[in-house]
Amino acid sequence: QVQLAESGGGLVQAGGSLRLSCAASGGTDSSYSMGWFRRYNIAWFRQAPGKEREFVGAISWTGSTSYADSVKGRFTTSRDNVKKMVYLQMNSLKPEDTAVYSCAASSGFYGPKDNYDYWGQGTQVTVSS
Repeated sequence: QVQLAESGGGLVQAGGSLRLSCAASGGTDSSYSMGWFRRYNIAWFRQAPGKEREFVGAISWTGSTSYADSVKGRFTTSRDNVKKMVYLQMNSLKPEDTAVYSCAASSGFYGPKDNYDYWGQGTQVTVSS
């Protein structure tokens, strides 16, 4: 059972930066010698109070990335397969970026929909004006 844990959220002023981390654990695949985590696509979603969860960005097992238009050019996601970590670097933050940010993982799905198999609990990001 894959487990995900986010960290790095907090309070920041508009225009500032934060880096979120997503730590993965618990997966096993004895048939994949390169390490189970390398097979997983990881996505970031966020949910603001009173709003639906929305896609932020994702990184595939091959390293390709995609982003929502609202964060393109400001947010960057990356991964470290050895450490089993995924990062979301958020620059030029805006008050409308305030939300709970969650990471999600799937070995079979990659895209902006929330069809991922495993989810973290989320970390709060608050951007003050």
